[in-house]
Amino acid sequence: MKKIIAALTLSVLLCACILPAYAASNKGADKSDVSFDTLLSDLTTAYEATQRVDADVEALNDAVAASIAAHWKKVYLDDYRLYLYGQDDPAELPITGKHAFVVLGYELKNGKMTDELKGRCDAAAAAAKAFPDSILVCSGGATGENNPHGNTEAGQMKKYLVNTCGIAEERIFTDKKAMTTTQNAVNTLKILRAQGVETMTIVTSSYHQRWGQVLYNAMAAKYKQAYGYSVEIIGNYCFDTAPSNPMFKSDAQIAISQLKSILALKLTGK
Repeated sequence: MKKIIAALTLSVLLCACILPAYAASNKGADKSDVSFDTLLSDLTTAYEATQRVDADVEALNDAVAASIAAHWKKVYLDDYRLYLYGQDDPAELPITGKHAFVVLGYELKNGKMTDELKGRCDAAAAAAKAFPDSILVCSGGATGENNPHGNTEAGQMKKYLVNTCGIAEERIFTDKKAMTTTQNAVNTLKILRAQGVETMTIVTSSYHQRWGQVLYNAMAAKYKQAYGYSVEIIGNYCFDTAPSNPMFKSDAQIAISQLKSILALKLTGK
């Protein structure tokens, strides 16, 4: 966990230098003082300043900025419904198109899954059984301080989904490198594009859902801008639990800091 906190801090420091250069390259940035930094700053106070956010988007005149602002409003400012495993029937999820359930990992303990990570997988399995034509994408690297065999979250999740939950192995794709939620989004978008996925549902803990969605939506917007590939977040399914780390209660602030890393990414356009 210390490594994750350190990575977040480094991400914020690096992006303080990288992001202005990215913002200056976007249409509209040379016509006003508004930058992507301005937009992200205003998002943190958007509970009282939605008009400022709208003005930022208009000044930036950029599809990624518009998508980020719209989704932020949807999940943080509107009355956004979370679907909860054990309380809501997964068959009620609004699934359409070629679909993927994207299952986000959680730090391993002594190289093994925690109850929270098992809960996320149980939720994913219930959803996958309700929609048997969908695929699952599990994301998470080799985490935890006492992990001598280098077990990965994604690898352990796949084993659990197959052996305990009865999900067919061929339905499950894995990203075994991600160490942060940002990297979850970056790495799994490559898988989603390769599989031609059109819609996705994020499966994670309830406190992590909005944060994760903001990052995935931003990454999807960048993919559409760079490659013309569209994938839409159309739902959520959550293992309902309170955050074990008090820092995670500040999920909106973490989402903003990690958004900077995504905005700084340069996609090849190929």
